[in-house]
Amino acid sequence: MYDVIVIGAGPTGSSAAKELASNGYRVLLLEKFKMPRNKSCSGILIKKSMNLVEQYFGEATPFFTQCTPTDNRGMIFTNDKGKEYRYEQECLNIWRSSFDYWLTQKAVEAGAEFRDETVAISCDDYPDGVEVQLKGAIEYTEYAKYVVVCDGVVSSIKRKLTNTPKNYITTYQTFNKGSIDLDYHYFYAYLQPQLSEYDAWFNVKDNYLILGVSVKDIRKIEYYYSQFLSYMKQHHNLKIEKQEREEKWLMPHIMPGCQVEYGKGKVLFAGETAGFLNPMGEGISAGIESGYAAAKAIEQCGLISSELDLDRIYTAYQFNTVNLKNYMVRQWNFVASIASTFDHMRL
Repeated sequence: MYDVIVIGAGPTGSSAAKELASNGYRVLLLEKFKMPRNKSCSGILIKKSMNLVEQYFGEATPFFTQCTPTDNRGMIFTNDKGKEYRYEQECLNIWRSSFDYWLTQKAVEAGAEFRDETVAISCDDYPDGVEVQLKGAIEYTEYAKYVVVCDGVVSSIKRKLTNTPKNYITTYQTFNKGSIDLDYHYFYAYLQPQLSEYDAWFNVKDNYLILGVSVKDIRKIEYYYSQFLSYMKQHHNLKIEKQEREEKWLMPHIMPGCQVEYGKGKVLFAGETAGFLNPMGEGISAGIESGYAAAKAIEQCGLISSELDLDRIYTAYQFNTVNLKNYMVRQWNFVASIASTFDHMRL
């Protein structure tokens, strides 16, 4: 029996696995895709994320995970009225494929066992632990005292354990060769409702012009993407020579109060699975911090799984994420203060 099985090898899962393995726990880290795997994401590490990487993984983000321009210099928001807000800060521009794989290797170096191309089918709670049904080349079963689920908003394990309604935002972005009259060192977010149902964005990675929109209704992607391209051509002289690729992803639709689900029974949720996500889809810092907080709660309370111990673990986990939750609420409230698009999030 493992002490803890961690499902999902992104920043959240790797953070949890690394912390537990570093302290002598027998940990199995699972990932359904073959690593390194692509993750649709802006790939911008804000200063907070950079600090958390150094704090929890013991070193700065390595150069081989980065892309040009490596020194992202902050974010520029354009609100629903067309007013521009500039927020300068030190950031890093990274490829999620190499960054996430590096984090996974740090967890392995700490002693975690890692398996990719392995899907978690179900988690069944028993008095002495959790039975986890897995599928790799074959279907088989593993056991753990606890499970930490970190496989994102569409987690099938969470759906089977809870009655949480599906409430997703669909993101769509393209990688293009071309030119534009914008400074490549910034991430640009556009909050005008005529351009998306949530936000639209532009950034650059290794000379790819990345343009994206997010929608509540997946059928409207093509319409809003076309609107956004027209806007960028008109306002920033966008010229696309060739579209190299496109990708879609899902993220949680955060609602007022920023509700978080910490888990059920001996199965804890972390990262986007739990509902931790900052505005503009910034989930890396929240993922690292919540994965670490879940691991620390298990360490603080031990592996005995009585009802009293479970209550203690959830109490510790919530306490460990108080600052994270408050930061998340403040960030959403800030976005609501500059754009009526997010008025519903205002406290």
